[in-house]
Amino acid sequence: MSAASKNSQKATGAGDEPPAGDTAATSAVGVRTIKKYPNRRLYDTQTSSYITLSDVKNMVMGCEYFVVLDAKTGVDLTRSLLLQIILEEETAGVPMLSTQSLAQIIRFYGNTMQGLMGNYLEKNIQSFIDLQSRLTANSVVKLQKPMMQNFMGGYMEQSQQMFAQMQEQMSKQTEALMGNLGAGLLPKK
Repeated sequence: MSAASKNSQKATGAGDEPPAGDTAATSAVGVRTIKKYPNRRLYDTQTSSYITLSDVKNMVMGCEYFVVLDAKTGVDLTRSLLLQIILEEETAGVPMLSTQSLAQIIRFYGNTMQGLMGNYLEKNIQSFIDLQSRLTANSVVKLQKPMMQNFMGGYMEQSQQMFAQMQEQMSKQTEALMGNLGAGLLPKK
């Protein structure tokens, strides 16, 4: 999933996703609608059948665009369902996220850096996906150690640049905040 959530929610899929706005607009651009019922059953409106969480995971793996809506209220539950899939994956096998990294992510909620961190993680994951694509494209040619080092070096450089951008944004926000606070403390003339 490339752009999970900036300031608006988006449909799940690969590449540039269409916004998930109202259901009529999203179905017009080919977004598959899954309805979630109170009994926790999932109904695929495209196939007119009930599906499982495993089926939804397969849609994610197949880079299909979809949105999950509450059958009664129409509320978008896509993120909630994706988090449920991540939870099952994390508890079922070898976890991808360590306890330490999960705790660090939780600490960013409610923090002024929350929006920046989400954007940073999203860009970093996209960089890693791009790296993986380049490696896969070059898998026909036997990868040698120097070539692999170049790929990883490029990824690390891009990651460092994104981190530097995040630090710069944080610095600007701090300056703006401090400037606003200081303006209220100056004596009136």
